[in-house]
Amino acid sequence: MEAAEIAGTGAVRLPQVREAFKVPQSSNRMMAGRLADTEGGAEAVEALEEYSERLHLHSSSGADTNVETMREVIASIRERTDQTPFVIVDYLQKVPPGAPVTDRRQLVHLSDEDRITEVVEGLKDMALDLTVPVLALVAVDKSGLAAAKRTRLQDLRGSSALAHEADVVLILNNKFDVVARHHLMYNTANAEKFHHWVVMSIEKNRSGADSVDVEFRKRFEQSRFDTDGGRVEEELVDDRVFVD
Repeated sequence: MEAAEIAGTGAVRLPQVREAFKVPQSSNRMMAGRLADTEGGAEAVEALEEYSERLHLHSSSGADTNVETMREVIASIRERTDQTPFVIVDYLQKVPPGAPVTDRRQLVHLSDEDRITEVVEGLKDMALDLTVPVLALVAVDKSGLAAAKRTRLQDLRGSSALAHEADVVLILNNKFDVVARHHLMYNTANAEKFHHWVVMSIEKNRSGADSVDVEFRKRFEQSRFDTDGGRVEEELVDDRVFVD
């Protein structure tokens, strides 16, 4: 991703990075050396080294890393760096409710909705109390994974709590899955093109515009999207009906 930001779409790709570390008995044991002959590779390592001290990865557990643990980690980072972190939770449904370990057996009596609601409310309170921005990735219910169906806010697991507590809700859909059928029928080239794009819908925005659909080009071979996106011009649908 960093290499592409530096050198563009021709930069080193993930398969090349993997191959660079498979070379047996290489004299270049360090990352910069192994990527020295790739487009943007060495420069990407240098960029990473510049901000690595500001990137904090927490080894979390779905059994123990609850919101209270997150508060402690944030306080520790603030104490060491005198900076407020941008918190990314991957993913929200893996965070356990805040019951002590001795009370963990009681959690089996909570419904999935109740568990998620407790975690969502805990994250919201943490964001307000500590004045930290929190981005939480969210799992989708089976209803949102159906073929040729557009995922909406109501398809997220714990959608009721998320709709109420979150300031902003962004939904990602493959463009091919959500574009109206007539865009595919009368221009067959669109079908291939749309597979390479994602639609990001602003489903909720407490402080700004919502019901906005923007699109970005996938660059998954470089672990990223093109940041130069734009409004979706085509008509989108919630479901596409196939008739034999």
